[in-house]
Amino acid sequence: MAVAPAPLSVSFWSLGWRSLTRDWRAGELRLLLVAVTLAVAALTAVGFFADRLQGGLARDARALIGGDAVISSDNATPPAFAQQAQALGLQTTQTLGFPTMGRARDEDGGAAKLVALKAVDTGYPLRGSLRVADGPQAPDAPTRDIPAPGTAWVDAALLVALDLQVGSPLLMGDSQFRIDKVIVVEPDRGAGFLTFAPRVMINAADLPATGLVQPASRLTYRLAVAGNDPAVKQFVQWAQAQIEMPGVRGLRLESLEGGQPAMQQTLERAEKFLNLVALLAALLSAVAVAIAARGFAQRHLDDCAMLRVLGLSQGTMARAYTFEFVLVGLGASVLGVVLGFALHHVFVLLLAGLVESALPAASIWPVLLGLGMGLTLMLAFGLPPVLQLAQVPPLRVIRRDVGQLKPATLAVLGLGVAGFAALLLAASRDLMLGLIAVGGFAAAVAVFALASYGAVRLLRASVNEATAPRALVLATRQLSARPAYAVVQISSLAVGLLALVLLVLLRTDLIASWRNATPPDAPNRFVINVQPEQGEPFQQALRQAGVQRFDWYPMIRGRLVLVNGQPVAPESYATDRAQRLVEREFNLSNTAQRPPHNEVTQGRWTEDEAGGLSVEEGLAEELGLKLGDLLGFDIAGQPVQGRITSLRKVDWGSMRVNFFVIFPVAGLPDVPVTYISAFQAPQGNAQFDNALVRQFPNITNVDMSQTIGQVQRVLGQVIQAVEFLFAFALAAGLIVLLATITATRGEREREFAVLRAVGAGSQLLRNVQRIELLGVGLLAGFLASLVAMAVGWALAKYAFQFSWQPSLWVPLAGSVAGGLLALMAGWWGLRSILKTPVVETLRRAAV
Repeated sequence: MAVAPAPLSVSFWSLGWRSLTRDWRAGELRLLLVAVTLAVAALTAVGFFADRLQGGLARDARALIGGDAVISSDNATPPAFAQQAQALGLQTTQTLGFPTMGRARDEDGGAAKLVALKAVDTGYPLRGSLRVADGPQAPDAPTRDIPAPGTAWVDAALLVALDLQVGSPLLMGDSQFRIDKVIVVEPDRGAGFLTFAPRVMINAADLPATGLVQPASRLTYRLAVAGNDPAVKQFVQWAQAQIEMPGVRGLRLESLEGGQPAMQQTLERAEKFLNLVALLAALLSAVAVAIAARGFAQRHLDDCAMLRVLGLSQGTMARAYTFEFVLVGLGASVLGVVLGFALHHVFVLLLAGLVESALPAASIWPVLLGLGMGLTLMLAFGLPPVLQLAQVPPLRVIRRDVGQLKPATLAVLGLGVAGFAALLLAASRDLMLGLIAVGGFAAAVAVFALASYGAVRLLRASVNEATAPRALVLATRQLSARPAYAVVQISSLAVGLLALVLLVLLRTDLIASWRNATPPDAPNRFVINVQPEQGEPFQQALRQAGVQRFDWYPMIRGRLVLVNGQPVAPESYATDRAQRLVEREFNLSNTAQRPPHNEVTQGRWTEDEAGGLSVEEGLAEELGLKLGDLLGFDIAGQPVQGRITSLRKVDWGSMRVNFFVIFPVAGLPDVPVTYISAFQAPQGNAQFDNALVRQFPNITNVDMSQTIGQVQRVLGQVIQAVEFLFAFALAAGLIVLLATITATRGEREREFAVLRAVGAGSQLLRNVQRIELLGVGLLAGFLASLVAMAVGWALAKYAFQFSWQPSLWVPLAGSVAGGLLALMAGWWGLRSILKTPVVETLRRAAV
């Protein structure tokens, strides 16, 4: 009696290792390795840099506010705060700032200028470095000193405005100070509008003698503390609790966010752009891994059927392939992390200067993210088709038509996609950016599948086999014979092209829109306090100096006193910012035409609408205002009311004149008004500002050149970094195209073998291949372009907050690019098929 052979006994560890070494030598795993490595490298390169940049900004934020924590108040800081800081072992220093008039002596011309006076005490600043010079053109140096009693340190702009020099007397209040130094860098200056007036810094001991501190003065007291992190955190928690106590008013903790809105917005957009490119690379790599893994599984069907005949269990086979793919994923992830760490140093070089000093070391977070992303890519997109190899029936050894791969189950695919999407959202560091990128790709897959299926059915119905060229007929038959296969091929290629088109749009249109958000010709001068009778002469002076484009708006000071007939009280609002807003006067304006740089988001702007109001949407949200609300203002003792008819989106970092509230009318009679203007100063005219101030001595001229220049430098640096990362994402896209085309190599070999066996010539087969690839590429490129335009618009509007209109050339260019790339990739991947001898193609067709 025959005895059945014993089942093949081998551990999955041993089998997995042998499979790994064999498949590596055969080149089966190289595409998977490259795809995962590129994705991990792109994500971790951005992750390492963003992690270190955030650490550097957090460190430098302390310098920007002058300490580890700052308590700011409108009245003298309660002594309990300084006592608590000292009890915790923290250093403290206090400053007092307010606007006042500085003037030259009569014998020096007697000119006067609004200045931002700051009285400092010993130890200032606790964080950051104050840099001063002996003259406007002299080299600067850091200092730990403060002005000596009787002396003042001033901005160079004040010397020009008052025609003074270092050593000249400066009069303020009842005191006279000798100008001793020129301030070059003041780390904690911030960006409040009055701080753009020329700075004058004096010793706190000299302040009482000036007589400037009066009960009605607009003062800002700042208590800065510094020390070890645990003590600072303890102080901040204690201070926050004190500030939130009932009845406590006017106290607040200062932070970086309110200091430099233009720079903060630029840095946020920079990180978003880099993260977007990295996300596209990861999404592309996921498609490449899924396609390459399916091709890997397809080529191993026969081997697995033989192992099943020899008695190898399904469990051992599944664990062996899982072990193999985990090793490959881990190795590719480690390689990607190492490559990403090396690449992020390029970002550090390209973006040097964003923080004051060397960036701190990165945390472990980018490493963990990279390892998790690589393993997720392999296990979620690579392993599902490979695990089907364990289910191949032994019968496939004699019947090759059984045991074919099936689509992955929805449970397995859904779990993998959910994990991958969660990691991408975490990597994006921005929920809206991640949702648009990941959600856009998910929706795109459904659109591509439906559109490609409809296109295949339409193609089959529209081609007349009796009259159409033979190559077209054969290509149509190949596509329509297996519509599901054609849908997968077209959809995969379209997803790869979608990312490529998005990358091109990112590189061209979106970056151009970003540049336009803060263009080089943005206003770099703000002038306030222009009196109504000075309006025409002031505008004429600008035009004579060569300034043709400028913002010109009336500015009205008014306090919000009524909302829908109810008196406004700070106690009615929960947030400190809302309380401060209703306590102070607003800068209001009126204009019949909507400011072109303001977008109406709700309601409607109606020119010369009597009784209407247009409110900035952020203010409306903070104060709980909505369309139709009736607001009452006290403007110099005169009550003025208006109903909200529109809400506007205002970009406060745009370097343009903006207002919280605008009356959409040409004029408001009997209301005291001054004017504000914003423009770019004429280049090459060093005396422009001085001449303007001499002609109109009452105005305040704010020079924003340094801030604009800094934003533009950062913008240029970030664009270089985006372009550098663009190359890696482009490489991932090309890998997807290669994987998509070469994944069909086995099927095409069998199809062409049969066609050659029945007498089809090489030229006919070349034409069939070209028509099929060209058709697939054109359709995929067209679909990808349409979706890319929609996703790009959503990214521009909701993630980057700037306007962008897609160009009509995108679908045409995308279709042509898709067709050409498909042809080139198809020629490269399939060039050897037509050169294979007929005998060999018949042998391959037989198996």
